[in-house]
Amino acid sequence: MSFPLLGENFPSIEVQTTHGPKSFPEDYKGKWVVLFSHPADFTPVCTTEFVSFQMHKEAFDALGCELVGLSVDQVFSHIKWIEWIKEKLNVEITFPIIAATDTLAAKIGMLHPKKGSNTVRAVFILDPEGIIRTILYYPQEIGRNIDEIVRSVKALQKSDAEGVATPANWPENELIKERVIVPPASDCETAEKRKQQYECFDWWFCHKEA
Repeated sequence: MSFPLLGENFPSIEVQTTHGPKSFPEDYKGKWVVLFSHPADFTPVCTTEFVSFQMHKEAFDALGCELVGLSVDQVFSHIKWIEWIKEKLNVEITFPIIAATDTLAAKIGMLHPKKGSNTVRAVFILDPEGIIRTILYYPQEIGRNIDEIVRSVKALQKSDAEGVATPANWPENELIKERVIVPPASDCETAEKRKQQYECFDWWFCHKEA
């Protein structure tokens, strides 16, 4: 089975969603996108995730990032489920949910045969050109940390804007806090200058204010 990899364009698909038919990712060109799959509607862990994604939507909006859900349930199931969430939990799901076929789910790597017939908890972060920048997979029994997905989008945008890398747990890294990492020198002359230009542990590990 082959499915999309980091750095590749997300495959073009025509899909039915709770917001009507869409061409994905073409309809989202120019925006960051978090496409996330869930095993099934009307399941407890998935319900907590959808509520959390919705409660974080302002954070995604501030980053110019759209949310799109997906599972192999039919669209009428998605509609009924989000009605239930609004009625019982007082949370209105405002982002679209794709009704995928098994073939489509397999094409984009969301069906893992040894984890059952439902889609796994996959996350694809796409940049404004539709290129896959991050892929995360979670088993059915573990809900996602939505804060980490927000953080990942922020980190990717920071890296793109400034040509830097972000450390572990950024912006709360244990060594350099909210600072960012300067790419290592690629020649001897640059390496010699690094400690004069930046704060460094050594010439290959320099950092600066974000």
